[in-house]
Amino acid sequence: MISSYAAGLLAEIGIASIAALSVYVILAVGQLSLGNAAFMACGAYTASVLTVEHGVPIPLAIAAGAVVSGVLGLVVGFPALRLRGIYLAMATLGFGEMTRSFFLSLDATGGAAGYSGMQRLSLGGIWAWVLPLLALVLLAERSRLWLALNAVRDDETAARLLGLNTVALKLGAFSAAAALAGIAGGLFAHWHIFIEPGAFNLDRSTEMVLAVVLGGSTIALGPVFGAAALALAPEALRFIADWRLAAFGAVLIVILLLRPQGIIDKRLLRALKP
Repeated sequence: MISSYAAGLLAEIGIASIAALSVYVILAVGQLSLGNAAFMACGAYTASVLTVEHGVPIPLAIAAGAVVSGVLGLVVGFPALRLRGIYLAMATLGFGEMTRSFFLSLDATGGAAGYSGMQRLSLGGIWAWVLPLLALVLLAERSRLWLALNAVRDDETAARLLGLNTVALKLGAFSAAAALAGIAGGLFAHWHIFIEPGAFNLDRSTEMVLAVVLGGSTIALGPVFGAAALALAPEALRFIADWRLAAFGAVLIVILLLRPQGIIDKRLLRALKP
């Protein structure tokens, strides 16, 4: 029987892993989003309202939140097709802040006071989502579809000349990433049993991106390692009290300097094979 402290860490790692995978999927087509916390918020509020107000079972409610976030990802993805790099990042950042402001003003979900009343999901219930989703992304990496996504990332013009539907690929990646973020939001809501708009701000989006950069952006296991590192490092440095956040920042800088490709990549995995 694990302690409540350890269960809390494991739950946070699982939720953060799915959230980071949402950024990882978008990066597969060379796009960077700083608004994935908005999709997470939509999934969280949708799932919460369905379970609290309508008695929908938690798994179905989380799936519904994923669908809502995925559809919203399509809507946002259309205008984002014309943007790349820093311009796309700024546009998605603006969308994230707009979504947060929307929930701040929405009385039906408590506004700034937040929303509660959800049934708490168990640690096993969270990882029952994490492991299949991770396996799904790992399998997708070996498919022709993933090769097509990477082709769009490497050279969109060349990919189009080869006959790939770059618009559909980018929209599909954006929608799938939004759905993953929505699942993370639903899990977050039913683990903490309380949500408020401030939980889905720019800091949350930045943490998702940092988990991918830190863990590794060339394999789906990277975001999981990054999420675990972001959750565990501050706890491991708790013994230095007020200086632990500064030390955590220093550790991140050292890791990124020594391994700019991230903690784990395909080359490292090959080297570790017997």
